[in-house]
Amino acid sequence: MSGHQFKNIFKEGTISPTFIADSISKHQSKTNIGAHSIFLGQVRQDEIDGNQVQAIEYTTYQELALAKMHEIREEMFQKYSLTCLHVYHSLGKVNAGEICLFIFTSSVRRKAAMAACEELVERIKAELPIWGKEIFDNETIQWKENS
Repeated sequence: MSGHQFKNIFKEGTISPTFIADSISKHQSKTNIGAHSIFLGQVRQDEIDGNQVQAIEYTTYQELALAKMHEIREEMFQKYSLTCLHVYHSLGKVNAGEICLFIFTSSVRRKAAMAACEELVERIKAELPIWGKEIFDNETIQWKENS
């Protein structure tokens, strides 16, 4: 982490449908791509102990998270025949029903894009230092457990 500038995957607040659509449309000119795989993580309005989740507030140790994401990204390009790989994760408050994670992989053939996308979801949840505080309808807050 010696002052290296890694690609920033973090966006403040919700990842908007317009941002997602713009990201997809930018790939129309890349005619060597035959497949895209997309994962959208959305904040659920879970009920826990009789209270409903209204939002999640995400925080991270950004320098460490970006370095780890860079490492994962390099491994994905070595393991799968990808043409593109994009990851965006929300920071700050994201309301129930809104998108907090957008993963977009592209390849010449579908299997590489799909496998890489699935592995990325699991690795991001397991390896990146990103935490969420659930904000409930009764205004209580608790740290979210990844599942």
